[in-house]
Amino acid sequence: MSIEPIIYGLIFIGVLVLVEGLYLVTFGKSISLNSRVNRRLEMLDKGAGREEVLEKLRKEMQQHMKTKSIPLYSMLGEKAQKAAIAFTPQQLILVMIILSFVSFMGLTVGTATGLPVRIVMAIGIGVGGVFYWVSSKANKRLSMIEEQLPDAVELMVRSLRVGHPFSSAVQIVSKEIQDPLASEFGMIADEAAYGRDVGDALKEMAERLDMQDLRFLAVAVTIQQTSGGNLAEILAGLAKVIRARFRLFRRVKAITAEAKWSGKFLSGFPVAALIIINVTDPGYYDNVRDHPYFIPACFFVGIMLAVNLVVMRVLTNIKV
Repeated sequence: MSIEPIIYGLIFIGVLVLVEGLYLVTFGKSISLNSRVNRRLEMLDKGAGREEVLEKLRKEMQQHMKTKSIPLYSMLGEKAQKAAIAFTPQQLILVMIILSFVSFMGLTVGTATGLPVRIVMAIGIGVGGVFYWVSSKANKRLSMIEEQLPDAVELMVRSLRVGHPFSSAVQIVSKEIQDPLASEFGMIADEAAYGRDVGDALKEMAERLDMQDLRFLAVAVTIQQTSGGNLAEILAGLAKVIRARFRLFRRVKAITAEAKWSGKFLSGFPVAALIIINVTDPGYYDNVRDHPYFIPACFFVGIMLAVNLVVMRVLTNIKV
């Protein structure tokens, strides 16, 4: 029985564990999205100055924006920007190189594949593992921000109604809610304290995170600043709209979940069946392996499986 496919999977899982461990060891447990600690307040409690904390958080959240012009790194940089990965782009590339080397050593020890295959697989596992880790971090962080935003806006509304100015309302939000939105609003509060326009800071955050609800908030604040009006009532209506959009998105996600998972299952089942057959009976395809159409047929099946994923994704990508 060939256990090489299992070794590939174990090495990929090991890469994910290693990169998460490196991240937590380098920046501390408070950087984790599972942490209940407001990271900005924790750094302030440890004695760091307000300007120092602002500069550090701003650097972490904006350092990947400049990598969009790099062809091969742009997709990872965009995800890393949304996830606010504290690793610099250079450090992230170094992590991919290290993990690729670790994967190569694992493949060398655990498998008997040829050197070119090991090199390609090691690079694929190292780079793919980091991309998957960053992508999952970005999706989780954006999902948490979307869920926290209606409560944050309603908290600002209550603060405005008792007489606080908007800058103080933003400061209250940064202290009362949890990360990741707490540190984002904390940066806005600090920038406003140093003289930056709150509307511009909100607009920059919305563009950096690419969230439509945050764009609505930035536009509402900017319009109120230029033309006046009752900001508390405007934000109260906006909070209802954001919460309704959030419920609608969740409903659409639930409705399309079956079709999405059907596409993933239909594309993944042949691959899983191939792996299981090769593990249980390595010589199953020996009679047809040397056929001239075998390799082209494998490529054709792989292309069709990929097309199936794309088609199902397009069909379930409902714009709301």
